Amino acid sequence: MAAPPGTPALLVLRALGLGDLLTAVPALRALRRAHPGHELVLAAPERLAEAAFATGAVDRLLPAAAPGRAVPESLGWTGPPPDTAVDLHGNGPASHRPLHALRPARLLAYGRPGTDGGPPVPGPAWRDAEHERSRWCRLLEWYGVHADPGDLR
Repeated sequence: MAAPPGTPALLVLRALGLGDLLTAVPALRALRRAHPGHELVLAAPERLAEAAFATGAVDRLLPAAAPGRAVPESLGWTGPPPDTAVDLHGNGPASHRPLHALRPARLLAYGRPGTDGGPPVPGPAWRDAEHERSRWCRLLEWYGVHADPGDLR
């Protein structure tokens, strides 16, 4: 169901499998609480629609997928740029580029200097050994969004 015209959109990229979606649930719920007037759109494989809606945080699924664990090169976004875009897919230019191309007013992502072929992105440092739930919640906390990695319900 489409949001009413003029509703700001919050687009989250997490175009991976079911386990990856589940590790993002605490972050998705934190984003929902922090942006109650936004339509929360999850860019993820279409097969995850039922699970995404079951989180109670997602309003709409934007079908997005690539082979294996690759990042979709572009997103089928139509309409005005999202108010906020959130990269819960990774930490490099491959996941930053498709979000940045949509010209969101704000991009929440792990920091990159922009010397690796992608756009420069301010943000916290990536930690390789960090558990996914904690990783995505720490990202949001850096941007001032309270997120609890234990919000698994």
